[in-house]
Amino acid sequence: MQWWHAILLGVVEGLSEFLPISSTGHLTVVEKLLGYPIDDAGITAFTAIIQVGAILAAILYFIKDIVRLAVAWFKGVLSKDARSNPDYRLGWGVIVGTIPIAIVGLALQKVIEGTLRSLWVVAAGLILWSVVLWLADRRSVRQDAPRSAGPRGEESMTVVDALVMGLWQCAALIPGVSRSGATISGGLFRGIDRVTATRWSFFLGIPALVAAGGLESVKAAKRLTAVAVTNQAGAVSLGTATLIGTAVAFVVAYVSIAWLLRFVAHNRFTAFVIYRVLAGLAVVGLLVAGVVTSR
Repeated sequence: MQWWHAILLGVVEGLSEFLPISSTGHLTVVEKLLGYPIDDAGITAFTAIIQVGAILAAILYFIKDIVRLAVAWFKGVLSKDARSNPDYRLGWGVIVGTIPIAIVGLALQKVIEGTLRSLWVVAAGLILWSVVLWLADRRSVRQDAPRSAGPRGEESMTVVDALVMGLWQCAALIPGVSRSGATISGGLFRGIDRVTATRWSFFLGIPALVAAGGLESVKAAKRLTAVAVTNQAGAVSLGTATLIGTAVAFVVAYVSIAWLLRFVAHNRFTAFVIYRVLAGLAVVGLLVAGVVTSR
């Protein structure tokens, strides 16, 4: 792989993993445009492992919250008195909210990695889920109206809220939908404010991404050793390219998380809705023009 391809793909992963625009869709399209076969064992391994960089960025960014919820949950399990702490309830929320995607992901693994792995599916996911995100955002705006009771913050989050958001997260198994876009939409429809819905898209996403990314990385790392290395000018081994891409994804993802939380505090998701539609139409255009193939 060309070293600058590794950097570019790391940037794409870091930017798109947590923004509501679909990292799978963007990586698939960019890899195809760069001439890589997306079903190749080496490229599949590269894609799986660089995702770990983005996951580590999220863990580092929210480490204080993760420790706070974990400590409160363990204390609540061991002591009845400690269960009055709202963080104990939120800890259960993370656990319960993660279960749906684990079950659905394992049950539909072959379909996700096979039938759904098409750029036509990516384009459809980008465009159609834009409508869902737009509707969810409109609901949030109505709750901001003067006579409204207002959206709910994290202090009012319940285990049921987390479970419902976790069920919405399952939609992200369809390429192009976006894990954060699905979870945030679910939160907004539950009457949760934009910042809290976005924060919980991370809280619910981290366990799922750690489990899926870790498993894929272990399997993918073994594949890298079997990949032939070319001697093209400017090329590096796929193993080196993976390290570069992972490091870049980590840095870019950390910055994008901080930016997203500031952005949603003062802005609606309209810009992301418009971008998703345009990106989906661009993919359709590339497919129709024959620039890229669907698989």
